[in-house]
Amino acid sequence: MEATLLKEKLRAGGLSAYTHLYTDTARQTDRYLAAVDAFEALYGTGRDLFVFSVPGRSELSGNHTDHNHGVVLAGAIDRDIIAIVSPRADGVIRLKSEGFPEDTLRIEEIGSPENFPRYTSAALIAGVCRALADKGEAVGGFDAYTTTEVLKGSGISSSAAFEVMVANILNHLYCGGRYTGQDLAMMAQYAENVYFGKPCGLMDQMACAVGGFVKIDFADPAAPQVTPIDFSLSDAGYALCIVNTGGNHTDLNEDYASVPAEMKAVAAALGQTVLRGLTEADIRAALPALREKTGDRAVLRALHFVRENDRVCRQADALAAGDIHAFLCGVSASGDSSFKYLQNVYTTKNVAEQGLSLALCLTEGLLGGKACAWRVHGGGFAGTVQAFVRQEYEADYAREMDRVFGDGATMRLRIRPVGATQILL
Repeated sequence: MEATLLKEKLRAGGLSAYTHLYTDTARQTDRYLAAVDAFEALYGTGRDLFVFSVPGRSELSGNHTDHNHGVVLAGAIDRDIIAIVSPRADGVIRLKSEGFPEDTLRIEEIGSPENFPRYTSAALIAGVCRALADKGEAVGGFDAYTTTEVLKGSGISSSAAFEVMVANILNHLYCGGRYTGQDLAMMAQYAENVYFGKPCGLMDQMACAVGGFVKIDFADPAAPQVTPIDFSLSDAGYALCIVNTGGNHTDLNEDYASVPAEMKAVAAALGQTVLRGLTEADIRAALPALREKTGDRAVLRALHFVRENDRVCRQADALAAGDIHAFLCGVSASGDSSFKYLQNVYTTKNVAEQGLSLALCLTEGLLGGKACAWRVHGGGFAGTVQAFVRQEYEADYAREMDRVFGDGATMRLRIRPVGATQILL
């Protein structure tokens, strides 16, 4: 669709068909119009344009379980990256993300990861192209302008949304849209593992690509089992709030690395490489020796894992049955276990800074006894907390958390039912 017609359709209310993606279609219309203008300024007028959207994601339960082949529960959110795209016939990809330098590469150069600097967006683009080429697809070039509300460092997976977007674009431009969201997620993970150089799991990409609630079982990391769950948090009367406490992430690598390392140390002491497959009874039976060999914190973290893994499965079953109360009880139990046993709410390197502890304490005071639930969000030690808030308390909760942690600290989110998609106007 040519830009003039596309903008006419947007101004005429074209996004009204996408209220399942956006609660404020007027604001999103302005955002889309600005993106089209930016594309034309960069890549010229008169082009045949396509529009795409990919959401961010939130980990909903399964705190620090995936790296030991556990089970996680995640959800797509109503913050997305959008792309205005036009194909080109010369095998060149030019992609400009708002606020970042343009990436330019040729399809013929994608053959080896060594052709691209690691930890760069160009490597992610090339890796997705290679994943499709390995499937026998003759992918081609395109020009794209992207703008995102999945902000870097916000704990809602900006990198996964970006790489899934590249796969989404190529799928629709050159593959007839035949690949599923799960397929796109696997391509994105390949790009991040092999070309970008980060040995990530699949949770982030799968939640972004598939949409809605999704349970992912990593018993076989090479072929994780993915189960979408049909449940509407909004229809149940709840919003998801992610609060950024603004903590300092400097020198936390050792804290993050200690969690899987200590869990795997317990597994090794019991003759396994990872904790998956061990039970609480197995760990308790070996406690005297484990305490001596691995230390008490490692044992506590291992016990968190086996309980959290079981908890995720119960929470997924609760959502599938429409039982929001049972799900929220699991959220609360997960948060309690993360704080007491996983111990990833603050770093012992700087005990004076405990933004997550403070946010959880304030949340308990504001939402306790109101059928809500809350927990640490993501890796922990600094960053964000997560709260499932009844909609009638949402505005007051966000106002108070923003007062303490700064304007805009609270992201008031909805679970988005659709993952990677093309916007058709």
